[in-house]
Amino acid sequence: MKTELAKELNVLISSPVMNKRGEDHKFQLPALPYAENALEPYISARTIQYHYGKHLATYITNMNNLIAGTEYEHLSLEEIVLKAEGGLFNNAAQTYNHVFYFEAFQAHDAQKILPSGKIAELINASFGSFDAFKEAFAKAATTLFGSGWAWLTINKDGKLEIEQTGNADSPLRHGKKPLLTIDVWEHAYYLDTQNARPKYIENFWNIVNWEVVNQRLG
Repeated sequence: MKTELAKELNVLISSPVMNKRGEDHKFQLPALPYAENALEPYISARTIQYHYGKHLATYITNMNNLIAGTEYEHLSLEEIVLKAEGGLFNNAAQTYNHVFYFEAFQAHDAQKILPSGKIAELINASFGSFDAFKEAFAKAATTLFGSGWAWLTINKDGKLEIEQTGNADSPLRHGKKPLLTIDVWEHAYYLDTQNARPKYIENFWNIVNWEVVNQRLG
């Protein structure tokens, strides 16, 4: 079942990735669609082990504990993000954001480093060129103060936009459909590039799975 906002945004509710649950109906950490070392040298296996395997897993555990016995217990993850407040929102939104971030990567392939298909057409129409888009997206990710996320979203008019959100915030809460995100919390890159956030952002472009982004367009 979709909320009215989710229907309007064409957000997939009950996504098999976002909403993976066990026999006890608790949310589970979904398996990555690639090996832990597949993103090297751009994101290390060690970062995947800690960021995905431990950090994200903690958000999921906290969310399961917070929804137990409440009105949120049987809602989809997207619906919890749209409706929750406080600590539950923080853990649910961080779960959503992180899974969304990690599932859009693939092992580096020089033949797939550029977008193709519909997303390429939209990027050119909205930003003029892929290089102009990369520059604007990298600027948003670099200049966001403190912890948060930079996003590529699509608005109700079908135009692409670049957004910044702080902490656990998500474009879902602001009437936007997310297509791609980069995590700029320090834990996302400190094991690999230390305080060099721009280097981490530069590395990001080598492993984006543009086919996943195309699928998100619906």
